[in-house]
Amino acid sequence: MIDNDKDFFLEATRRICGSLDIGQALWNSFLYIREYIPTDIILAISYDIGLGIGEFISMADDNGGKVTSVKVPVSQECREFLDKNIGYCESHNMTMLLTAERACEHPVFQHLEGVVDDLDCAVMFLGPKPGIVSNGIFMCCYDKKYTAEHLRLFSLLAEPFAIAISNYLRYREVLRLKDILLDDNRYLQAELRHHTGEKIVGVNFGLRQVMESVTQVAPLSSPVLILGETGVGKEVIATAIHNLSPRRNGPLIKVNCGAIPESLMDSELFGHEKGAFTGALYQKRGRFERAHGGTIFLDEIGELTPGVQVRLLRVLQEKEIERVGGSTSIPINIQIITTTHHNLEDMLTDKKFREDLYFRLKVFPIHIPPLRDRRTDIPSLVQHFIRKKSREMGLATVPDIAPGSIEKLWNYNWPGNVREVQNIVERALIVCKNKPFLVFDHLGENYQPAKSTPTTIINEEVLSIDQLLSQHITRVMSLTGGRIAGENGAAKLLGIKPTTLRAKMEKLGIPFGRKAQKTDQSR
Repeated sequence: MIDNDKDFFLEATRRICGSLDIGQALWNSFLYIREYIPTDIILAISYDIGLGIGEFISMADDNGGKVTSVKVPVSQECREFLDKNIGYCESHNMTMLLTAERACEHPVFQHLEGVVDDLDCAVMFLGPKPGIVSNGIFMCCYDKKYTAEHLRLFSLLAEPFAIAISNYLRYREVLRLKDILLDDNRYLQAELRHHTGEKIVGVNFGLRQVMESVTQVAPLSSPVLILGETGVGKEVIATAIHNLSPRRNGPLIKVNCGAIPESLMDSELFGHEKGAFTGALYQKRGRFERAHGGTIFLDEIGELTPGVQVRLLRVLQEKEIERVGGSTSIPINIQIITTTHHNLEDMLTDKKFREDLYFRLKVFPIHIPPLRDRRTDIPSLVQHFIRKKSREMGLATVPDIAPGSIEKLWNYNWPGNVREVQNIVERALIVCKNKPFLVFDHLGENYQPAKSTPTTIINEEVLSIDQLLSQHITRVMSLTGGRIAGENGAAKLLGIKPTTLRAKMEKLGIPFGRKAQKTDQSR
């Protein structure tokens, strides 16, 4: 017997509500309650009325307290019993005690088999809680029976235990959402660091038409297919589309389809439910779900397996996905940008790519020309990568390009396009470290004169190298306002000395200085 119900209530409340660690709180309560009520084990239980699933949240016995998460589907008989009695509790705003001397014969307690073995006497209360009953507490003993006094004391525990379990479920949900946010933050921060400082070189020259297409499609949600050879900068253009779109504050999720193993492709793109396959120990959101509200960039779309192609077609048509092992459709709001260097039309002929998917993706195609077809961008690209790599390598000064090197780079075919420019510049910085000029002798056997189709044709005639150089120098001079020397001068942009530039301009008949002023005045 207890002398003071108030003291019993306050101490039990202090113990069960004293910590958000439900295992520790239940253990503290167990140690106190068993002094007054015969108790061998205490279980904290929740029951989802809509799903008909009970969950064992925590348990405490002589060995201590621990947090669990064991979900058990209940029988139809049990559901009918609980629904009836919970409805009665809600309508009368009361708590109901369930007792059983032989737990295995009770429609509710028999579901505890496997969680608690050899049950004898058991008691549990149900309380009014619309939707989810989160205040179930189960106690049992093996060699004693509960008296009326025990049940009276037990009824005093209903409200504090209900509050404690409800608080823990909310706390658990907060932790789950926190983990999701941390996971998203790590992923997006890694993407941000990867693309920091990236800019588009050639906006006003070789990529002018490409950028016009980018500005046209960026405000829309239409699928975009970016075509071009390896290394032309398809990922940079995809980033530009996202940054100019209304989704720029949302995530930009980039996926290299060729780098994902075929066995993991579905899980990586669409996510999976816990237990969907061996090793699926937790629920995982896929790349499409992460991209909700933003953009997903699928690089090398030609590498997708036939099964994934079918699921991607559904995403384009229905704007929804299903996780692997799941049965619920998840709506998504994203823009899809895809790229490939493969000839998808040849893949259609060979039945390696779905025709319906191809036309869904090719709503707005953007073709990026190879670097050999936009040679006017080469000097600017070289200067850009020299500055960028010098900064990354911690060089005190940015080195100049050796005289004659620009012509050599201009005439190279660049099979690796912009990516090859970056690699060659980095190698030159390593080889020529602590030297006054950068040379590009390491082009080596790969060096060969340009054999591609001419860059510019005027009046059906192919321009000579001198004519191309004259056009390019004139264009750069106009960008610098006629300035040759200095930090923002044409010589610095072209990577040559001012004296070398003046000599070339004289040789090519390009006016500069006072001659240029006289020419302008005569016009």
